[in-house]
Amino acid sequence: MRRIVALLILVIPGFLAGYGIKLMRDMTFGILQSPIPFLWLQFLLGLILFIGGLGFVAGFIFHRDRKRNKVQTRFSNTKK
Repeated sequence: MRRIVALLILVIPGFLAGYGIKLMRDMTFGILQSPIPFLWLQFLLGLILFIGGLGFVAGFIFHRDRKRNKVQTRFSNTKK
């Protein structure tokens, strides 16, 4: 059950990051999505979604690897 929850925690930000890429790509080709009034706002929203989703997934993986001592010594938790 824990693995399914962990998968869902990773899939939702992954979809948000994918949607952010789609918004930025549509802005590049001049396609305006209906709820967003400006192209520059669409690109900014897409960039925020992409960076947020990617950062969440990367932080989740980094936290997991740090718990299992699979990171370099400079990233390991020396406080105990």
